[in-house]
Amino acid sequence: MRTALVFGASGQIGEALLARLDAGQWQVFAVSRAPRPPSSNVQWLPGEFAAIDGLPDRVDVIFSTGPLDGFARWYVQGRVAAPRVVAFGSTSLDTKKASGDAHERDVVARLQAAERAVFETASAHGAAATLLRPTLVYGAGRDQTLARIAAMARRVGFFVLPRGAEGKRQPVHVDDLAMAALAVVEASATHGHAYSLPGGETLAYSDMVARTLASLNPPVKLWTLPMPVFRAVLSLSRLAGMMRGLTDDAVARMRDDLVFDAAPARRDFGYAPRKFIVDKRAVGS
Repeated sequence: MRTALVFGASGQIGEALLARLDAGQWQVFAVSRAPRPPSSNVQWLPGEFAAIDGLPDRVDVIFSTGPLDGFARWYVQGRVAAPRVVAFGSTSLDTKKASGDAHERDVVARLQAAERAVFETASAHGAAATLLRPTLVYGAGRDQTLARIAAMARRVGFFVLPRGAEGKRQPVHVDDLAMAALAVVEASATHGHAYSLPGGETLAYSDMVARTLASLNPPVKLWTLPMPVFRAVLSLSRLAGMMRGLTDDAVARMRDDLVFDAAPARRDFGYAPRKFIVDKRAVGS
Protein backbone atom coordinates (compact mmCIF):
# COMPACT_ATOMS: atom_id res chain seq x y z
CA MET A 1 0.00 0.00 0.00
CA ARG A 2 1.42 3.37 -1.02
CA THR A 3 1.59 6.17 1.53
CA ALA A 4 0.93 9.90 1.19
CA LEU A 5 1.19 12.95 3.39
CA VAL A 6 -1.37 15.60 2.42
CA PHE A 7 -1.22 19.25 3.49
CA GLY A 8 -4.35 21.36 3.07
CA ALA A 9 -6.40 18.16 3.32
CA SER A 10 -9.52 19.91 4.59
CA GLY A 11 -9.44 22.54 1.82
CA GLN A 12 -11.37 22.37 -1.42
CA ILE A 13 -8.62 20.74 -3.51
CA GLY A 14 -7.44 18.65 -0.56
CA GLU A 15 -10.86 17.12 0.01
CA ALA A 16 -11.16 16.10 -3.63
CA LEU A 17 -7.66 14.60 -3.59
CA LEU A 18 -8.32 12.76 -0.33
CA ALA A 19 -11.40 11.07 -1.79
CA ARG A 20 -9.36 9.76 -4.73
CA LEU A 21 -6.45 8.60 -2.57
CA ASP A 22 -8.82 6.80 -0.22
CA ALA A 23 -10.61 5.11 -3.12
CA GLY A 24 -7.23 4.09 -4.55
CA GLN A 25 -6.27 2.33 -1.32
CA TRP A 26 -3.53 4.72 -0.32
CA GLN A 27 -2.57 5.02 3.34
CA VAL A 28 -2.99 8.76 3.91
CA PHE A 29 -1.70 11.04 6.64
CA ALA A 30 -3.84 14.17 6.35
CA VAL A 31 -2.90 17.39 8.14
CA SER A 32 -5.70 19.48 9.66
CA ARG A 33 -5.76 22.36 12.09
CA ALA A 34 -8.69 20.81 13.95
CA PRO A 35 -8.74 17.16 15.14
CA ARG A 36 -10.82 14.86 12.94
CA PRO A 37 -11.76 11.20 13.37
CA PRO A 38 -9.99 8.65 11.12
CA SER A 39 -11.91 7.48 8.07
CA SER A 40 -11.08 4.32 6.14
CA ASN A 41 -7.40 4.67 5.11
CA VAL A 42 -7.06 8.29 6.26
CA GLN A 43 -5.31 9.20 9.50
CA TRP A 44 -5.75 12.86 10.48
CA LEU A 45 -2.82 14.68 12.05
CA PRO A 46 -3.75 17.80 14.07
CA GLY A 47 -1.57 20.86 13.85
CA GLU A 48 -0.08 23.49 11.57
CA PHE A 49 3.24 23.67 9.74
CA ALA A 50 5.09 24.78 12.88
CA ALA A 51 3.85 21.84 14.98
CA ILE A 52 2.24 18.68 13.64
CA ASP A 53 1.72 15.63 15.83
CA GLY A 54 2.31 12.11 14.54
CA LEU A 55 4.23 12.81 11.33
CA PRO A 56 5.63 9.67 9.68
CA ASP A 57 9.36 9.43 9.01
CA ARG A 58 8.82 8.61 5.34
CA VAL A 59 6.04 8.47 2.74
CA ASP A 60 5.89 7.70 -0.96
CA VAL A 61 4.44 11.12 -1.92
CA ILE A 62 3.97 14.47 -0.22
CA PHE A 63 1.06 16.49 -1.60
CA SER A 64 0.58 20.16 -0.75
CA THR A 65 -2.82 21.60 -1.70
CA GLY A 66 -2.79 24.64 0.57
CA PRO A 67 -0.67 27.81 0.75
CA LEU A 68 2.57 27.13 -1.09
CA ASP A 69 4.74 29.51 0.92
CA GLY A 70 3.87 27.81 4.20
CA PHE A 71 4.56 24.40 2.73
CA ALA A 72 7.89 25.51 1.27
CA ARG A 73 9.09 26.75 4.68
CA TRP A 74 8.14 23.38 6.22
CA TYR A 75 9.63 21.32 3.40
CA VAL A 76 13.11 22.89 3.57
CA GLN A 77 13.39 21.56 7.13
CA GLY A 78 13.36 17.99 5.79
CA ARG A 79 11.19 16.46 8.49
CA VAL A 80 9.63 13.76 6.31
CA ALA A 81 11.48 11.89 3.59
CA ALA A 82 9.65 11.36 0.28
CA PRO A 83 10.96 10.58 -3.21
CA ARG A 84 8.03 12.47 -4.79
CA VAL A 85 6.52 15.90 -4.06
CA VAL A 86 3.46 17.42 -5.76
CA ALA A 87 2.51 20.94 -4.70
CA PHE A 88 -0.11 23.44 -5.84
CA GLY A 89 0.76 27.05 -6.51
CA SER A 90 -1.26 29.50 -8.60
CA THR A 91 -1.34 31.20 -11.98
CA SER A 92 -1.47 34.43 -9.94
CA LEU A 93 2.30 34.20 -10.29
CA ASP A 94 1.77 35.40 -13.87
CA THR A 95 -1.49 37.36 -13.73
CA LYS A 96 -0.62 39.63 -10.79
CA LYS A 97 3.07 40.32 -11.29
CA ALA A 98 2.37 43.75 -12.83
CA SER A 99 -0.40 44.63 -10.38
CA GLY A 100 -0.55 48.12 -8.93
CA ASP A 101 -1.62 46.60 -5.61
CA ALA A 102 1.30 46.07 -3.23
CA HIS A 103 -0.36 43.11 -1.53
CA GLU A 104 -0.84 41.33 -4.87
CA ARG A 105 2.79 41.95 -5.84
CA ASP A 106 3.81 40.49 -2.49
CA VAL A 107 1.73 37.38 -3.24
CA VAL A 108 3.64 36.96 -6.52
CA ALA A 109 7.00 37.37 -4.78
CA ARG A 110 6.06 34.76 -2.16
CA LEU A 111 4.89 32.31 -4.82
CA GLN A 112 8.10 32.73 -6.79
CA ALA A 113 10.25 32.21 -3.70
CA ALA A 114 8.20 29.20 -2.60
CA GLU A 115 8.42 27.46 -5.98
CA ARG A 116 12.16 28.03 -6.06
CA ALA A 117 12.55 26.64 -2.52
CA VAL A 118 10.52 23.50 -3.28
CA PHE A 119 12.50 22.68 -6.43
CA GLU A 120 15.88 23.39 -4.79
CA THR A 121 15.04 21.37 -1.66
CA ALA A 122 13.75 18.42 -3.67
CA SER A 123 16.90 18.40 -5.76
CA ALA A 124 19.10 18.53 -2.65
CA HIS A 125 17.21 15.55 -1.16
CA GLY A 126 17.28 13.48 -4.34
CA ALA A 127 13.49 13.84 -4.72
CA ALA A 128 11.37 14.75 -7.74
CA ALA A 129 9.05 17.76 -7.39
CA THR A 130 6.21 18.96 -9.62
CA LEU A 131 4.40 22.30 -9.22
CA LEU A 132 0.80 22.70 -10.40
CA ARG A 133 -0.66 26.17 -11.03
CA PRO A 134 -4.47 26.19 -11.30
CA THR A 135 -6.41 29.03 -12.84
CA LEU A 136 -9.72 30.10 -11.25
CA VAL A 137 -10.76 27.14 -9.04
CA TYR A 138 -14.41 26.14 -8.54
CA GLY A 139 -16.50 23.06 -7.81
CA ALA A 140 -16.63 22.73 -4.02
CA GLY A 141 -18.63 25.86 -3.21
CA ARG A 142 -15.75 27.24 -1.16
CA ASP A 143 -13.70 29.25 -3.65
CA GLN A 144 -13.01 32.97 -3.36
CA THR A 145 -14.56 33.96 -6.68
CA LEU A 146 -17.65 32.16 -7.98
CA ALA A 147 -18.90 30.88 -4.61
CA ARG A 148 -18.58 34.40 -3.16
CA ILE A 149 -20.36 35.89 -6.15
CA ALA A 150 -23.19 33.36 -5.73
CA ALA A 151 -23.48 34.08 -2.00
CA MET A 152 -23.69 37.83 -2.54
CA ALA A 153 -26.17 37.45 -5.40
CA ARG A 154 -28.45 35.31 -3.22
CA ARG A 155 -28.29 37.89 -0.46
CA VAL A 156 -29.21 40.94 -2.55
CA GLY A 157 -31.16 39.29 -5.38
CA PHE A 158 -28.94 40.55 -8.22
CA PHE A 159 -25.31 41.03 -9.20
CA VAL A 160 -23.53 43.84 -11.05
CA LEU A 161 -20.49 43.96 -13.30
CA PRO A 162 -18.90 46.80 -15.24
CA ARG A 163 -19.54 46.87 -18.96
CA GLY A 164 -16.62 45.46 -20.85
CA ALA A 165 -15.91 42.69 -18.33
CA GLU A 166 -15.17 40.40 -21.27
CA GLY A 167 -11.68 39.21 -20.40
CA LYS A 168 -11.25 35.50 -21.06
CA ARG A 169 -11.21 33.01 -18.17
CA GLN A 170 -10.66 29.25 -17.83
CA PRO A 171 -12.29 28.10 -14.56
CA VAL A 172 -11.02 24.69 -13.44
CA HIS A 173 -12.94 22.13 -11.36
CA VAL A 174 -11.43 20.81 -8.10
CA ASP A 175 -11.92 17.20 -9.20
CA ASP A 176 -9.83 17.81 -12.33
CA LEU A 177 -7.08 19.21 -10.12
CA ALA A 178 -7.21 16.16 -7.86
CA MET A 179 -6.92 13.89 -10.90
CA ALA A 180 -3.98 15.94 -12.17
CA ALA A 181 -2.16 15.63 -8.84
CA LEU A 182 -2.44 11.85 -8.98
CA ALA A 183 -1.55 11.65 -12.66
CA VAL A 184 1.77 13.48 -12.26
CA VAL A 185 2.91 11.04 -9.56
CA GLU A 186 3.38 8.37 -12.23
CA ALA A 187 4.69 10.71 -14.96
CA SER A 188 8.48 11.00 -14.89
CA ALA A 189 8.32 13.71 -17.58
CA THR A 190 6.90 16.07 -14.94
CA HIS A 191 9.90 15.88 -12.61
CA GLY A 192 11.28 19.33 -11.91
CA HIS A 193 8.60 21.14 -13.89
CA ALA A 194 5.69 23.52 -13.20
CA TYR A 195 2.42 23.35 -15.15
CA SER A 196 -0.47 25.74 -15.66
CA LEU A 197 -3.79 23.95 -15.15
CA PRO A 198 -6.63 25.81 -16.89
CA GLY A 199 -10.15 24.45 -17.20
CA GLY A 200 -11.48 22.85 -20.36
CA GLU A 201 -13.36 25.90 -21.62
CA THR A 202 -12.41 29.50 -22.30
CA LEU A 203 -15.18 32.06 -21.84
CA ALA A 204 -15.70 35.75 -21.12
CA TYR A 205 -15.70 36.86 -17.48
CA SER A 206 -19.29 38.13 -17.80
CA ASP A 207 -20.44 34.82 -19.33
CA MET A 208 -18.79 32.91 -16.49
CA VAL A 209 -20.65 35.01 -13.94
CA ALA A 210 -23.93 34.82 -15.87
CA ARG A 211 -23.79 31.02 -15.95
CA THR A 212 -23.09 30.97 -12.23
CA LEU A 213 -26.09 33.20 -11.48
CA ALA A 214 -28.33 31.15 -13.79
CA SER A 215 -27.50 28.01 -11.79
CA LEU A 216 -28.96 29.45 -8.58
CA ASN A 217 -32.43 28.57 -7.34
CA PRO A 218 -34.07 30.89 -8.15
CA PRO A 219 -31.77 32.28 -10.87
CA VAL A 220 -30.36 35.76 -10.22
CA LYS A 221 -30.20 38.62 -12.72
CA LEU A 222 -26.86 40.04 -13.88
CA TRP A 223 -26.77 43.80 -14.45
CA THR A 224 -23.94 45.55 -16.31
CA LEU A 225 -23.18 49.17 -15.54
CA PRO A 226 -20.95 51.83 -17.11
CA MET A 227 -17.57 51.76 -15.39
CA PRO A 228 -18.00 55.12 -13.56
CA VAL A 229 -21.36 53.97 -12.18
CA PHE A 230 -19.93 50.56 -11.23
CA ARG A 231 -17.04 52.21 -9.37
CA ALA A 232 -19.50 54.39 -7.47
CA VAL A 233 -21.55 51.32 -6.50
CA LEU A 234 -18.36 49.54 -5.48
CA SER A 235 -17.31 52.43 -3.27
CA LEU A 236 -20.69 52.43 -1.51
CA SER A 237 -20.48 48.68 -1.05
CA ARG A 238 -17.07 48.97 0.53
CA LEU A 239 -18.38 51.62 2.94
CA ALA A 240 -21.10 49.14 3.90
CA GLY A 241 -18.49 46.49 4.62
CA MET A 242 -19.08 44.53 1.40
CA MET A 243 -16.77 43.66 -1.52
CA ARG A 244 -13.67 45.00 0.22
CA GLY A 245 -11.66 42.16 -1.30
CA LEU A 246 -12.49 43.38 -4.80
CA THR A 247 -9.58 45.72 -5.48
CA ASP A 248 -9.36 48.27 -8.28
CA ASP A 249 -6.74 46.08 -9.94
CA ALA A 250 -9.06 43.09 -9.77
CA VAL A 251 -11.79 45.14 -11.46
CA ALA A 252 -9.38 46.22 -14.20
CA ARG A 253 -8.38 42.58 -14.78
CA MET A 254 -11.99 41.71 -15.65
CA ARG A 255 -11.19 43.16 -19.08
CA ASP A 256 -7.92 41.24 -19.47
CA ASP A 257 -7.56 37.82 -21.06
CA LEU A 258 -6.03 35.50 -18.44
CA VAL A 259 -5.54 32.45 -20.62
CA PHE A 260 -3.08 29.61 -20.15
CA ASP A 261 -1.86 26.77 -22.34
CA ALA A 262 -2.83 23.26 -21.21
CA ALA A 263 -0.75 21.59 -23.96
CA PRO A 264 2.32 20.82 -21.78
CA ALA A 265 0.12 19.21 -19.10
CA ARG A 266 -1.81 17.32 -21.76
CA ARG A 267 1.41 16.05 -23.31
CA ASP A 268 3.22 15.06 -20.10
CA PHE A 269 0.43 13.53 -18.01
CA GLY A 270 -2.76 13.37 -20.06
CA TYR A 271 -4.47 16.37 -18.50
CA ALA A 272 -8.08 16.59 -19.80
CA PRO A 273 -10.20 19.05 -17.78
CA ARG A 274 -13.96 19.35 -18.18
CA LYS A 275 -15.88 22.28 -19.62
CA PHE A 276 -17.32 24.87 -17.27
CA ILE A 277 -20.51 23.38 -15.83
CA VAL A 278 -21.92 24.88 -12.64
CA ASP A 279 -24.04 22.74 -10.32
CA LYS A 280 -25.47 23.32 -6.84
CA ARG A 281 -22.39 22.02 -5.05
CA ALA A 282 -20.15 24.30 -7.09
CA VAL A 283 -21.85 27.45 -5.80
CA GLY A 284 -22.34 26.29 -2.23
CA SER A 285 -26.11 25.79 -2.28
